Amino acid sequence: MSGNHTARRILQRGLYFDEIEVDATYAHAPGRTVTEADNVLFTTLTMNAQSLHLDESWSSKTEFGGRLVNSMFTLSLMVGLSVAQLTQGTIVANLGLDDISFPSPVRAGDTLYAETLVEAKKLSASRPTQGIVTFRHTMRNEGRTIVATARRTVLVHRRPDAL
Repeated sequence: MSGNHTARRILQRGLYFDEIEVDATYAHAPGRTVTEADNVLFTTLTMNAQSLHLDESWSSKTEFGGRLVNSMFTLSLMVGLSVAQLTQGTIVANLGLDDISFPSPVRAGDTLYAETLVEAKKLSASRPTQGIVTFRHTMRNEGRTIVATARRTVLVHRRPDAL
């Protein structure tokens, strides 16, 4: 390649409000295999001293038969897996999370995959360069069992050339 060649530069980003499709489901890749270190680090960083996450001897005597991954880690990972495809560099703010559920436990060694359904979007009444989008996140393990779901509402920039 010669020194005079100017290649087009493409910046990785999420989708602008105008590019997001209602009723579309976005499958996020790659998945993420959860490690014991992930669970212990997240649990201790967040001061959650729950024995179910940290104490193998104690948790082995529970109905789960061993430690479970902290559900707040699971929630964070589920949202995080969506960022590159949906909101990297285009989000203004998270406005809220609701309808959060954890129907099945996660254990160290599970590989998790997320997808996001766009439930709704509308232009912001007070911010003409932004819009409000409602996502429905779903996370499954390698066996396709749903381990987490949540509805997330975000404020997203509109595409600059759409204004």
